[in-house]
Amino acid sequence: MEVGELTLTKPITKPATRTKKPRVLMALSGGIDSAVSAQLLLEQGYEVEAAFMKNWSDTTGLKLNECPWLQDRQDAMRVAAFLRIPLHTIDFEKEYTERVMSYFFEEYKNGRTPNPDVMCNKEIKFKLLYDWAIAHGFEYIATGHYARVAQLKGSGGEVTYSLQRSADEFKDQTYFIYNIKTEQLPHILFPIGGIQKSDVRKRAQELKLPNADKKESMGLCFVGKIRLKDFLEQQLKPKPGLIVDRNGLKVGEHEGLHNYTIGQRQGIRIGGDGGPWYVAKKSPVDNLLVVTNDPNDEILQIREIQIHSTNWINFDPLKTGAQLTARYRHQGELVKVILSPVPSVDKNDQYYKVEFDEVQLAVASGQSLVLYDGEICVGGGVIV
Repeated sequence: MEVGELTLTKPITKPATRTKKPRVLMALSGGIDSAVSAQLLLEQGYEVEAAFMKNWSDTTGLKLNECPWLQDRQDAMRVAAFLRIPLHTIDFEKEYTERVMSYFFEEYKNGRTPNPDVMCNKEIKFKLLYDWAIAHGFEYIATGHYARVAQLKGSGGEVTYSLQRSADEFKDQTYFIYNIKTEQLPHILFPIGGIQKSDVRKRAQELKLPNADKKESMGLCFVGKIRLKDFLEQQLKPKPGLIVDRNGLKVGEHEGLHNYTIGQRQGIRIGGDGGPWYVAKKSPVDNLLVVTNDPNDEILQIREIQIHSTNWINFDPLKTGAQLTARYRHQGELVKVILSPVPSVDKNDQYYKVEFDEVQLAVASGQSLVLYDGEICVGGGVIV
């Protein structure tokens, strides 16, 4: 695999004799979470090198783009220099465009709501970067995610690994990394998984890290500060259509189904009385947007869904008796579910039915549903 040019803050010279310290490649983003993670690894005695991934810039054909990758890389370089560790800049832009951006636009085109953060972790960070690290002799890859890898020793001395939610429940990011493979867990470190976010920022300030006061990034980097609608319409031509209520009566006109998400209330722009209105269904076949003005309308109520493209982490999905909970959005409430296999549309992809213990509202197709057995993340899939 070729990954573009390599840039270092200082040259790497291999020692004459192999160091006994385990080598870790730290994914350094320029933010404080990964910076503090790198410092913690050094304190724990690891030989640390850092990697900054160049996934997106203003050279990929989309004119409306304000992703501050250059500033992030500069911040990563300053942190690496401060910690006296080498920094590799690895260019994954081509792969990111093919595997994340193409998926992003295609999902919106087909009326679904994608999750590019999940796809980036699946295809870039825990596939390309992970493989790059192993190929270059690193025993571990580390990231600044709020998650934990736990070890359990069996009676025969065998060790199994699990992905667990972080100590900071609000910041927990297992929702975004449920596609990690079981066999990868022994080689993955999450240094801040057992720490509260407030303590991470405090630690950064005490260490006087050069990015200690950097604000947390919000939203999608590649979209920048423009409206999502404007960003999408660089590749998705608007296709206006009718907005109808659940009885099929026209109540307005939409500007393209890709601009709306199930459960959305703001920005529907239906005039007159009778609101507020909620997006209840998108019908790409006849280009209709179905809405309701009843937040408890049964059309919004979901008792069961199906998921596909599943990944299981040390878990048998056919196992009976597991008391599973799930969330279908980041920081969403954990709800009790029952999981069972169903006949699949794709013979190469096993589908599963997920039955909710209680009625759920506004579950969006294309989003991920992530499953838990207590504190342990056992995997998940994409909502049909």
